[in-house]
Amino acid sequence: MTSLCDHKLSEDVASASTTSEAAHVNEKLTIAQLARIERNRQKALLLRQSRLANQSLSDPKMKVGCKRVVDSGAGFLIEEDGNKAPKKLKIVEEAPPALYVDDDEVSVCDECEKVFVESYLLTHYNYPTCDGCRDTEGKHSLITKTEAKTSYLLSDVDLLIREPPLKFVIRKNPRNDFWGDMKLFLRLQIEKRALEVWETPEKLEEEKDDREEKREIAKRKKYRKNMTKLRQEVNTFVCLFCVYSDDAII
Repeated sequence: MTSLCDHKLSEDVASASTTSEAAHVNEKLTIAQLARIERNRQKALLLRQSRLANQSLSDPKMKVGCKRVVDSGAGFLIEEDGNKAPKKLKIVEEAPPALYVDDDEVSVCDECEKVFVESYLLTHYNYPTCDGCRDTEGKHSLITKTEAKTSYLLSDVDLLIREPPLKFVIRKNPRNDFWGDMKLFLRLQIEKRALEVWETPEKLEEEKDDREEKREIAKRKKYRKNMTKLRQEVNTFVCLFCVYSDDAII
């Protein structure tokens, strides 16, 4: 009985000493330090709760009681059977829908005789030739409006008014930006229009020769006229000089 009382007395003394030590420590801490300790403890609790919440959201599979469930993402949980292996989803690849092209939108290349839908010559000049067969330096070269009028003796009416009007592309003049824009026609279409106007290449050459001859005749006439005018001016000057010189001698 005495030993039991001694043991209880020792426990009371130890608890009293612990309480006195805690009270002594609290007496040493200021009010600001105690407030900071409390704030840190609250932050630690909030951080722990947020980590637990993120862990539960990131893992769709969780255990509720003794059952394993999967988060469906639609607001409810689905029980998962642990004995069955998860089913593999079968991916079905569907073929892309076929592109429907109207027969009127399909053209046949004059060179390779292949079917095509769009090309540079077809878009800008309505000429059925695919981009692979386009010869920019030879057969499908472009020609300016001035050269077409000079080399093929075509007028603005022949180019832009006669049916069907010829298509052209407008480009900046490479020689000088301040000059007017160039109108580029397709040489093949210009040659075809020249045959429509002059019927045969021989007639076109004859017309070019006739115009060249008339141009030379006009140049010679202009030259003679200028020479006659110059002689008259010289003779008039000589006559006036003689008159003034005679008056001076008298």
